[in-house]
Amino acid sequence: MKKCLLCGQRFIPATSFLRIFSFKKSHEQCFCQHCLTKFAPISGEHCKICYGKAAVNKLCLDCLEWQKVYGNNLLHNHAIYRYNDAFHEIMKNYKRYGDYVLREVLQELSFEHLKKIKADFYVPIPTSPEHITKRQFDTVTEIYSQLVPLSFLLAKKEGQGAQGERTRSERLKSKQSFFVKEGIKADVNIRSVLLLDDIYTTGRTLYYARDALQIAFPQAQISSFTICR
Repeated sequence: MKKCLLCGQRFIPATSFLRIFSFKKSHEQCFCQHCLTKFAPISGEHCKICYGKAAVNKLCLDCLEWQKVYGNNLLHNHAIYRYNDAFHEIMKNYKRYGDYVLREVLQELSFEHLKKIKADFYVPIPTSPEHITKRQFDTVTEIYSQLVPLSFLLAKKEGQGAQGERTRSERLKSKQSFFVKEGIKADVNIRSVLLLDDIYTTGRTLYYARDALQIAFPQAQISSFTICR
């Protein structure tokens, strides 16, 4: 039996063929079925661009606003779960209080879905230098480092603050904070890029990351993946 990382109760982990050959050969389910039911999978009715709330084959309000800025050059995002109280609690403890072990829960929630999305480069959204110093780890990188081979093409400017600490209006008004690292060759053959983040809120972070990459690699097809929306 194992101890659930979320509620502390003992449970018998499920075993499947996929899990046996997953990102960790010794990996087992790290939270119980009861806790799993607290997360809300995104249904068939969602925005066709970002998986936000919208009728089938329609755009959500966020994407309608981004369409005014980017026209048809919208960023296609794939998400698995709706952001709810259960996710809020996990992200608060993981990012604000640095509960490193919770990365295993986030890996468990995303690895089966992420493995189905193929790309030449998997690029994590970088954490600001000051937050890495504070937490002693990069929150997004630690979720995905055991799931797919990561390419660290982007960096974040210092002194930009955390998006999670801003209001919706402040997020949308924030300035570009990402840049392609020095030494990355512009002529490298990048056909497809999948940006990786934990949460899609307004899309501001992911669009800025996409913008920085498009300047350096204008021919690349760039999309994104987040655990929740």
